[in-house]
Amino acid sequence: MQKTSDVAQLAAITKRMRRTAIEMITEAGSGHPGGSLSAAEIVTTLFFDVLRHDPENPHWTDRDRFILSKGHCCPILYAVMAECGYCPKDQLMTLRKLGSMYQGHPDVRFLPALEASTGSLGLGLSLGLGMSLASRMNGSKSRSYVVLGDGEIQEGQIWEAAMAAAFLRVDNLAAIVDYNQIQLDGFVKDIMSLEPLAEKWRSFGWHVIEAFGHDIAALQNAFGEASSMKGKPTCIIAHTVKGKGVSFMENNPKFHGTAPTRDECAKALQELA
Repeated sequence: MQKTSDVAQLAAITKRMRRTAIEMITEAGSGHPGGSLSAAEIVTTLFFDVLRHDPENPHWTDRDRFILSKGHCCPILYAVMAECGYCPKDQLMTLRKLGSMYQGHPDVRFLPALEASTGSLGLGLSLGLGMSLASRMNGSKSRSYVVLGDGEIQEGQIWEAAMAAAFLRVDNLAAIVDYNQIQLDGFVKDIMSLEPLAEKWRSFGWHVIEAFGHDIAALQNAFGEASSMKGKPTCIIAHTVKGKGVSFMENNPKFHGTAPTRDECAKALQELA
């Protein structure tokens, strides 16, 4: 695959990935469009610019690790991985079908290029921490990047992992919070507010960066800052919009876990043209 740091090229790839994710979810008749769209720039920028990885050698020892802890938003990950060459594009529309490699949550039994099976919320940061510790013990330059949902970080295990990572000074670990303000049952602030979120992570001993999660240049700067941090893990709080790019999905709790109809899909694709 050809990597790029060009913001315009990354933006074009991101738009294409959004379209693919919408088509996949529509074809499946179920899935999670809102969080897939909110994480699009994050996942695209990581795979096409930031991560050290090789689709021709997916188990390269010194590769960077990527964990989509909020595994229900796998359509955007599958779209990006297929674009990179890890898995076939011509099977993407089998999302959530029985026996498909593109399961409703990432599953390494079906897609071995994944780092881990995820989607049981709250576990991804622990997985990333373990991988970062193993890399450090092996003398590898590998880093781990973990994308977390904002509703997900209401889980206690996230904070156990956060405490351990800071105590162990695991500076080759970065958590990215997709802070789109909406979870399964509604707005995060109405269910269990996370604020003051940045101060929480800092109080646990993390280096914290806040960025607009749809600004690719800002994300590039944040990932660069994270990679140079010594002695602390980094949390990037990416302020995003649920359903970003599709007007009727943006900031709409309905589309956390509701697939668009065929007509809605057509309208979404027109907006993403």
